[in-house]
Amino acid sequence: MQSFRTELENPIVEKDIIDLEKKIREFREGKIHDEKFRSLRLARGVYGQRQPGVQMVRIKLPFGKVTFNQLLRIADVSDEYASGNLHLTTRQDIQIHYVSLDRTPQLWEELQRDDVTIREACGNTVRNVTSSPDSGINPNEPFDVSPYAHAFFKYFLRNPICQEMGRKIKFSFSSDETDTAFSYIHDLGFIPKINEQGERGFKVVLGGGLGAQPFLAEPVHDFLHEDQIIPYAEAMLRVFDRYGERTNRNKARLKYLVQKLGLEEVVRLIEEERVANKSKSFKIDRDAVPDPQVPELLDYPALDDVVNSLDYKHWRATNAFAQKQEGFYGVYIKVTKGDIPTDLARKLVDAISPFAADEIRVTQNQGLLLKYVREGALPSLYVELKALGFAKPGFDSVGDVTTCPGTDTCNLGISNSMSLSVALEDVIYEEYPELIYDKDLKIKISGCMNSCGQHGLAHIGFHGSSVKANGKVVPAVQVMLGGGTVGNGEGRVAERVIKAPSKRATDVLRTLLDDFGAKAEKEEGFNKYYDRNGKDYFYQLLKPLADLTNLKDEEYVDWGHEETFETAIGVGECAGVVIDLVATLLLESEEKLGWAKASYAAGAWSDAIYHTYAVFVGSAKALLLDKGVNSSTQIGVIREFDKNYVETGEVVLEGSFNDLVLQINKNEPTEAFATAYLADVERFYNSIKGTRGE
Repeated sequence: MQSFRTELENPIVEKDIIDLEKKIREFREGKIHDEKFRSLRLARGVYGQRQPGVQMVRIKLPFGKVTFNQLLRIADVSDEYASGNLHLTTRQDIQIHYVSLDRTPQLWEELQRDDVTIREACGNTVRNVTSSPDSGINPNEPFDVSPYAHAFFKYFLRNPICQEMGRKIKFSFSSDETDTAFSYIHDLGFIPKINEQGERGFKVVLGGGLGAQPFLAEPVHDFLHEDQIIPYAEAMLRVFDRYGERTNRNKARLKYLVQKLGLEEVVRLIEEERVANKSKSFKIDRDAVPDPQVPELLDYPALDDVVNSLDYKHWRATNAFAQKQEGFYGVYIKVTKGDIPTDLARKLVDAISPFAADEIRVTQNQGLLLKYVREGALPSLYVELKALGFAKPGFDSVGDVTTCPGTDTCNLGISNSMSLSVALEDVIYEEYPELIYDKDLKIKISGCMNSCGQHGLAHIGFHGSSVKANGKVVPAVQVMLGGGTVGNGEGRVAERVIKAPSKRATDVLRTLLDDFGAKAEKEEGFNKYYDRNGKDYFYQLLKPLADLTNLKDEEYVDWGHEETFETAIGVGECAGVVIDLVATLLLESEEKLGWAKASYAAGAWSDAIYHTYAVFVGSAKALLLDKGVNSSTQIGVIREFDKNYVETGEVVLEGSFNDLVLQINKNEPTEAFATAYLADVERFYNSIKGTRGE
């Protein structure tokens, strides 16, 4: 790698970027251990993908705020360095995918030109600080929480107390008691209050989190003065850094520390720690997030045909609302799967800039919020959005399904949650169109149990899983029911009810909606209906859809895929469950071999080497599964392969498999090494196919 220099004026950011480039170079030279480097790159927003040799880069947008120029810059960066797509996340970030590790410093430099960062977007740090997207324009808010979220972002970015914690920490700020930023699932959640003296402050809840084992946050302050929220958070981070679990990642979140020590003791430690705080009191700059400039008043056309159309009426009723600023409207944009191709992002900016203020907010359900649209501009804006496919009604309704990327890009994904979300939305819009007005019932999907799609707080949730039938593994969904927001810092965690094949998830939804429509009492919401009937009622209701004796061929195939699973072996890996099948692993290895050759042909030596390494490990893992041997780490796979195949003579190599594969961290990514390594893996893969008689 060639060392490079930036031309940025900000010396702190410049140092960050140069340091990242240096760390990548040292990693390539074998001077930094893989696990150490992993934590370094994660803290800089660089996250490994399911696909080897490429990275996901998470772009940190504090409280989801992004200007027109910033969005255009991100689109340009995605075209140059990634796949030409922008993925909106449930933490109000934007993610781009298929980025070469070696190009991430240049990518970061390009983003920073419009004051956009990737620093601490991942890793064991303070993650993106979220807020209700309508903060600043919400008619019911006691005050705008945006400056407070911004202050948290600035204060804890690069702060030494939260750079190497045992796990990540998440903060949220809701606009009002409806708690649309979901305080109850955060490590610290804040809800704005004004006391009897007219002072600003917050209700504070602590210790929440989703993941495989959800915990609801508990109240620790009914009113904490605005000058004390940063000192309180700082003390909490110090306590977490000192007492939090570090060895077992599955027990390393703040919620487990609260479970272990008890809330009272954690609160005591926080108060005790405040003596050592850098800030005993911290005054928030209320003007740090100024209102955006209101768009110029234009002579808008009447567009009577549009205004009188049913489509416009649906859109106006479900996607637009009156701001607290008289005469202006907030307009929500529903974004299917949270994905916006870059060419569409540019057209969107062109379309909305005459009608909306230069401030877009990314929403927690993976959409967008436009601000300060004049009432007279709504029909013209609708026409522009409709031309781009962004005027679908029903924002944040039953038909607006939240989903994580799942197996499209995530290492931990079990199921294709993205394609399933589209299928479920199609059911709503085609069969239950009246439900686009129902914003009290939410559907959320995650590709695994870890809840990045927030299935744990859904009224109807699904997460990826698997079941065994007829000697094969069937992609499945775990059906979760009864979660949701109660309000003012309180929430409900959805209960696991039953597993069903993934391809039956649409019928699960139909069955639930039909029963709810037929049997719910007057004015009864979904969760009251769920509580009244009880979990077993829904288990029995859905049990016929979980029957595995009548599986069809297509039910062995996940949404968005064509290949059929061939064997019944599955193993666990990392923090979630990943379906590993012998045939599938070998097929993936063959595909990765093709990627390695393509990268080599393009002169991308580093990418070719990483693809090659993945072929070695994936092929070895497949053969180990044939013997019923599994390992949760790649180094474990390498060592077990030596033990079970090389030392027994079943696979003949000129040395150990360990030495063969781990050349990768003993050589720089040169053309010469890429050539030799690729030749080695082709010989190995062909011998593997011969061993299995393929």
